[in-house]
Amino acid sequence: MKVEQIYTGCLAQGAYYIECCDEAVVIDPLREVQPYLDRAEASGKKIKYIFETHFHADFVSGHVTLSEKTGAPIIYGPNANPSFDATMAEHGQVFKVGKVTIEVIHTPGHTMESTTYLLRDKEDKPHAIFTGDTLFLGDVGRPDLAQKGADMTQEDLAGILFDSLRERIMTLPDDVIVYPGHGAGSACGKNMSSETVGTLGDQKANNYALRADMTKAEFVQEVTDGLMPPPAYFPLNVKLNKEGYAPIDEVLSRGGRALSPDAFEAAANETGAVVLDVRSKEDFATAHIPRSTFIGLDGNFAPWVGAMIVDVEQSILLVCPDEKVEETITRLSRVGFDKVLGYLEGGVQAWQSSGKDTDAISAVEASEFARLRNAENLHVIDVRKPGEHLSERVLDAESMPLADLNQHLATVPKEAPFYVHCLSGYRSLIALSILKSRGYHNGVNIEGGFEAIKETDAPLSDYVCPSTL
Repeated sequence: MKVEQIYTGCLAQGAYYIECCDEAVVIDPLREVQPYLDRAEASGKKIKYIFETHFHADFVSGHVTLSEKTGAPIIYGPNANPSFDATMAEHGQVFKVGKVTIEVIHTPGHTMESTTYLLRDKEDKPHAIFTGDTLFLGDVGRPDLAQKGADMTQEDLAGILFDSLRERIMTLPDDVIVYPGHGAGSACGKNMSSETVGTLGDQKANNYALRADMTKAEFVQEVTDGLMPPPAYFPLNVKLNKEGYAPIDEVLSRGGRALSPDAFEAAANETGAVVLDVRSKEDFATAHIPRSTFIGLDGNFAPWVGAMIVDVEQSILLVCPDEKVEETITRLSRVGFDKVLGYLEGGVQAWQSSGKDTDAISAVEASEFARLRNAENLHVIDVRKPGEHLSERVLDAESMPLADLNQHLATVPKEAPFYVHCLSGYRSLIALSILKSRGYHNGVNIEGGFEAIKETDAPLSDYVCPSTL
C-alpha cells in the first residue's frame, strides 16, 4: 500500500493518490489530471475509483476529466446528486482496492454531502482518514457555505458537523492518520495548521473544535465566530464541480493563442476582456499596459484571481512570459477561469516596441515613507486583512482589505496622493493596479510593505496578539 499526498501550495489543497497491488484511486484530484495518469502508468496501476469528499467551492476538481480518461467511476457520499454519472455511496459502504479497503463515512456539516473516507489496511485495521473539509489540522470546515436561506442556517450546519465529528470521526483510534483537504492559507477554515499530515490523537488533544468537554452550543458558537465572508467565486466553482466543465486540453488550446500587440489591443477593446498581468511585482510596477490588473504568479495567484475578478465567465487576456503561458492558464482553470482568449506574444517589451503607451506604479521606500509620515499627515491605506490591521498598524491608516476594495472606493482621494501597503508588497500592487483601472492615479506603493515599515520610526499602534482578537 502506498499513500501519496499531492499538495498544491497556491490553493493550500491536498489531493491523494493511493495504490495497492495493481490498483489505484485518487481523492479530490485537481483540474489537471495528467500527474495522476503519469503516476499510474509509471507503476503499472489501473485507476479504479475517483473519490470526491464534497462539492468543492475553492477549486475545480479534475474528477470529470479523470473519469473520462480512465473509465473509473466517480464516488460521492450521500446527498450529492451531481449532473453527470457518478456513484452515490451509502454510509458504511466499502470499496476494495487491491488488498486494502476504503470505507465511506458520511460526515455532513461543512456541506450536506461531505464525506470522509477511511482507509483500512490488509488486516482491516483503520490506517488513515481523508477528511476533505470536515476536519483540518487545527480546525474544522466552515459551516456557512451550504446554508439555504431560512431552511438551513450556518448554526444548523455547525450543529450537524458537531455530531459528525463526535459520532463518526472521534470514535476512531488515536493512531489513525489524518489527511485533510486543505492547510493554512485556505479560505475554507480560519485556524488551520501549516502542517498537512497529522494523527487523530493529536487533533483530539490540540484542535479547539475537538475538545472532549465541549458542548454542542459551545462548538456552534466557536466555529461560527469570526467567519469572514466567503469569496464571491465560491458558488461558481461549486456549480462547475456539480454540473461539469470543459476539458482542460480544450481550455489550454484556446487560451494559448499568441497575439501581436495590435491583435491583443483589438481583442481587449472588442471583448471587454480583463488584461491580467501575472509577471513579478517589480516588472509590473516598472511598466505595464494601461488599465491592466496585476495578480502575480509568485503569490497566492488563483485565490486572488477568484476574489478580485470573481466572475468565472469573464474573458481574460494574459500578459506573462511566453514560457509561463501554459502554467498560467492551468492555474486559472483550477478556480474555473476558462475564458482566456490568448496572450501578448513578446510581452510588454513587444508592446513598447510597437509604439504603444505603458503605465507605471509610483513607489517609495519604507524609510522615506516614515520621514514623510513623521513630517505630515499622509493618507495611508492598509489593504491587509482586518485581523492583521487590528494586530498592528501605522497610526491613522485606513483599513481597506483587498478583498473588499470595491466597497471602499468612495474614501480614496482622486487628487491628493495616497500611500498603500500590505504585508510585503504583493497585495498592495494588486490594489493599486485595480485603483488605476478605476481612475485613481495618485497612489504610491510603500515598498516592502508593513514588514519594511516596522523597521523604521514610523508611528505604529501597540502590538496585539491576533489570537486574542
